[in-house]
Amino acid sequence: MRIAIASDHAAVDLKAELREYLIGLGHQVADLGPETADRVDYPDYGYSLAEVVADGTAEYGVALCGSGIGISIAVNRHPALRCALVSEPLSAALAREHNDANCIAMGARLTGVDMAKACLDAFLSAQFGGGRHAGRVEKLSNPAFEGA
Repeated sequence: MRIAIASDHAAVDLKAELREYLIGLGHQVADLGPETADRVDYPDYGYSLAEVVADGTAEYGVALCGSGIGISIAVNRHPALRCALVSEPLSAALAREHNDANCIAMGARLTGVDMAKACLDAFLSAQFGGGRHAGRVEKLSNPAFEGA
């Protein structure tokens, strides 16, 4: 899979760990930064991540900041993105199965490396269930959609 990953300064270490983990699993990973723990603004990195997922350069995104909240909000500003803030594998899997999430967000100050890896595994192995969820997902990007 082609996966893009981005963070703010608070999550740069977790980003590096997850990047190497994903590469080790055989994924193509685009690291969108930052490279250092120097202060940056998470919206800039969240917007960049959203663009590469929306344009198809990456199939999925991984968004990280201190809590995961700020960067997930930034990513979700893009109408083509469905970024789920998760903290354990069940919510990561359900984000794909029920919401067709194309991005996962986690907080480096709240989620350890092993749990973050488990969340990634669950997210990337789950499939969108379609069916009753499809109309709801369509409404996320198209509020005028009538077909739920």
